[in-house]
Order: sequence, then structure tokens, then C-alpha cells
Amino acid sequence: MQQAISLVTLTEQIKHALDANLSPSYWVIAEIGELRDSVRGHAYLDLIEKSTTGMVAKIRGNIWSYTYQTIRRKFERVTGRPLQSGMSILALVNVQFHELYGISLIIKDIDANFTLGERARKRQEIIDRLTLEGLLEQNKQFVLPKVSQKIALISSVTAAGYGDFMTQLEKNAQGYRVHVRFFQASMQGNNAVPEIIEAIEQVEKNQVAEGFDLVVIIRGGGAQSDLDCFDDYTLAKTIANAALPVVTGIGHERDESIADLVAHTQLKTPTAVAAFILSGFQEYEDTLRRQMMYVERYTQKKLKDASEDLLGNVHLLKNLLQGKITEKKNTLNNVSKNSQRLSLHKVDKMHIRLANTLDYLKKNSRGNLHKSLLKIEQYEKIVRQSDPVYLLSKGYTRTEKDGVPIHKCTLETGDTIVTYSVEKKITSQIKKVDSP
Repeated sequence: MQQAISLVTLTEQIKHALDANLSPSYWVIAEIGELRDSVRGHAYLDLIEKSTTGMVAKIRGNIWSYTYQTIRRKFERVTGRPLQSGMSILALVNVQFHELYGISLIIKDIDANFTLGERARKRQEIIDRLTLEGLLEQNKQFVLPKVSQKIALISSVTAAGYGDFMTQLEKNAQGYRVHVRFFQASMQGNNAVPEIIEAIEQVEKNQVAEGFDLVVIIRGGGAQSDLDCFDDYTLAKTIANAALPVVTGIGHERDESIADLVAHTQLKTPTAVAAFILSGFQEYEDTLRRQMMYVERYTQKKLKDASEDLLGNVHLLKNLLQGKITEKKNTLNNVSKNSQRLSLHKVDKMHIRLANTLDYLKKNSRGNLHKSLLKIEQYEKIVRQSDPVYLLSKGYTRTEKDGVPIHKCTLETGDTIVTYSVEKKITSQIKKVDSP
């Protein structure tokens, strides 16, 4: 039987063996499983390595206070985010064995560029996966409504951009009214992804009753680490598969988040999203104004053409009547001259016949003239009655929907119609449509 030794002797041998056979330091790739700050300024870590089947290695790590302050400042300056659990790091370590606390790694330095590259690699893997699954452009296939009046807003009441967004919409100079239904969700931290996904699902459940036009996801600016939740694959997939177009205004000026990439429209800030929504109202109003100008000009042209046709017909009738009268006068003069050349012995008889003929001609001319004047009056009356202004002056009105007379289109509750009288233009909204 081998001679027994004390526990202290064994731990000393282990320590001497490690010191004799290990290099002074190693660069080690690991994931931070847990990170704890101490009141003395030290940092205590659990460094782990995972495979597809689970955790395959774990060891304790320490960063002493003086070194920790230097590493932390450099890491945040390069990556824009603090050291935290879940990060993959490349650390320069010394292996240390202590008789009471066992084996641990003393971290001397951390390569921030490695972590930055790992984050970019994971982000690109998610983008490639979304592209392969056909999700990157899926939400962009929606056609935005001409006017987005009903908004499903996903944000947090504590988000910096929430108040700016609502103020921009509610106090717009044009007085446009936008109906906003608010869905609460965290905009950073571990709860952000599941809460935003839950909010999107709630929007879709309420879609039939509410009739939303857009889903808007906003938050104010913040540190880059606060925006990591918007690079999550599950959240991106939910946005891509949403039943409505999604507009994001996450409030960062640097790289786009993956949520921005899969959204229908992405804008930099919440106020930019509000301005985008209001611009739809302005464009629609400008379109209506142009259409009304076209209708007005078309109507004026038609009235002008009708008036010119009426004047032309009046001049034509006058010319025709004047020609008839002139023709009759010429005929009468010829008959009179021929009568004078008749035999003198027929003068008395011809005077009688001439008198009878003159009476006949006068009566016939007056009758024709009277009939012609009556026809002119009838034509003038018909033309006046055909004039739209005449009809409107009689108390009639003309009602249209989108520029089309209402008897030529289908009317539904909620439709907007425009009624024209001789002096007024009245815009109405249909509350009820009854069949006669």
C-alpha cells in the first residue's frame, strides 16, 4: 500500500505540477456564463463552453480591480457595450491553483475586437438565415394605405420617444386626426423580445375589430447594448410574418437593426415615423385638391362650350329668317314690276288681284315669322333648362362620390360624398343607406 500523505501536501504537489508544466499565460475563447462585480471592484466570472448537446466545460475566472477597470473602459470604447453574460470573449489568462479555492483563471486582458467580430458574425448569420427563408422582404410586400388613420403602437410608456411620437401626431398643424391604440412592451432588456412578440400577436387578434392600418414599433435613442434585442431572430421572424405592414423608429443613428431590415419601412426616430404617417394625409389631400381642380375646369369648359353652341344656333336662326324675309321681299318686288307691265285695261283687275296677293303675303309672312319666333323661344328655353347652373338655381343639387355621380356608384356607410348647390359645396359622411 502506498504511503499516505496529507491533503495540504497533495494540493502543493498539484500546484507545483501545474506551475512546472503550464505556460505563463494562454489566450482562451470562452463565453461568459455569469458576471458578478464585487464591492471591492473585482469581477468574478463563470467561463463556459457549449456544444449542440449542452455545456462541455466550465471554470471560474477572476479579474482583479486594477486590471478590471482598464479592461472594462477599453472594451466599452471599442464595442459600445459593457461586458455581460452571454458574450463570447478572447481572454489572456493565467492558470492559478489555490489550496482552498481550487483552480481558476486570472484574466489579464480581453480582446474587444474579437467580441465585436463575434457579434457581427452572429448578426450576419441571422440575416443570412432570414434571407434564405424568404423573410427579409416579406413584410415589404404589403401596399401601404393611402392614409394611415388607425395605428397599432408598440412601445413603452417610459420610452423616450413615446411622448415625442404622440405629440407630433396630436399637435400637427393641419389638424389631421390619427387614432392610436397603444400596446405596452419593454424596449430593452431580457423581457423586450417576448413582450414585443406578444404585443404583435395581440395586434393581430384585435385586427378584425379595430381595422388597424399599420403596426408601429418605436423607442428613443440609447446605448448600443440597449438595442441588442432588435437583432433577435425570433423577433425579426415575427415582424416579417406580421399580418400588417410594420414601421420601425427605434431611434438609433448607427447600423440598422435586423428588426429594421425586415420591417416594411424603417425610419431613424419616433418623430420621423410620426412625420411619415402625416405625410400620407398631406399627399392624399393634395391628390383630392388636384382632382377637384380638374372637375372644376372640366365643368367650366363644358359650360363655355354649351354657351358658345347656343349663341351659334341663335345667330344661325336669325340669319335664316333674315334670308327668308329678303327672299320674300325680292319675290314681291318682281311680281309688282311684272304686274305694271300688264295691259292697261287689266290695271283695275290686277290692282284687285295685287291687293289680294299682298294681303295673302302679309298674313303668310306674319304667320311664318310668328312660328319661327316661337321655335326660337322654345330652343332658348330648352338650352336654358339644359344649363347645370339653371338646374342648381331651381333648388336642385348634384351629389358625387370620388367625382362620380352617386347613381352610378355603390354607396356604403362611412363613405364621404360631396353635394354641389348653386352657391355651396357640402361634404358629408354617410351614416346609413336605405333601399327605397
